[in-house]
Amino acid sequence: MNISINELLFETNNQLKIGIIHYTKIVVSESPQMIKGRMQLFQENLFFELQETPVTERPGISEWRKVWKSFGADPNRYRHSAESLMRRVAKQNYLSPFHSGVDLNNFFSLQYEIPIGIYDMEKLQGDVTITVGDEETGYEGLNGRFNSLKNILCSKDETGAFGSPFVDSKRTAVTEDTTEALQVFYLRPSLDEQECDELLQAAGKMFCQVSGGEYKTSILSSTVPNISI
Repeated sequence: MNISINELLFETNNQLKIGIIHYTKIVVSESPQMIKGRMQLFQENLFFELQETPVTERPGISEWRKVWKSFGADPNRYRHSAESLMRRVAKQNYLSPFHSGVDLNNFFSLQYEIPIGIYDMEKLQGDVTITVGDEETGYEGLNGRFNSLKNILCSKDETGAFGSPFVDSKRTAVTEDTTEALQVFYLRPSLDEQECDELLQAAGKMFCQVSGGEYKTSILSSTVPNISI
């Protein structure tokens, strides 16, 4: 599979970076108690931090709101997924365990303050392109409704859009039957390549400690707009 980023995006932000982790031979199941406990404690600590620093003032959240706006979307009307998760924590509406794939994806998103999506590779068709949606781009999302992705970054395969930093589609959702997955990190543009690589390595290692399997990381950027996995 070839994964590429539309190079026109760099005209808006030449520091844009997308992290990719390709997982193989994983087992998705109920998260172990250690992860459930760690996620709960993390959210409780984050809640208290958010009493001092509002969600939109968190560095990662704030940076991605600016990226969001630069591509033409309204960050107040369409919040990126990391901000939505953090707003739930700020209201003490803590995230409930789902399964190891979703739980770890949410944990990474809160920890790194960036949108992240995870997708079942078997449900993807052909090559993947990361671009910006137009008037016709959208899908039925995990939130149970049709989501328009006009002016919002999104991932597309031969069938159509399947993921975004807004909300992901039902079509490519990871389930307990998933053994191969693609995780997309909408990295903070201000991070340098080494910081991005360290973040991806840490996330991949932790994911495989819980779910088994193997992982490989890549970074799409203005200097490397295409990769093959």
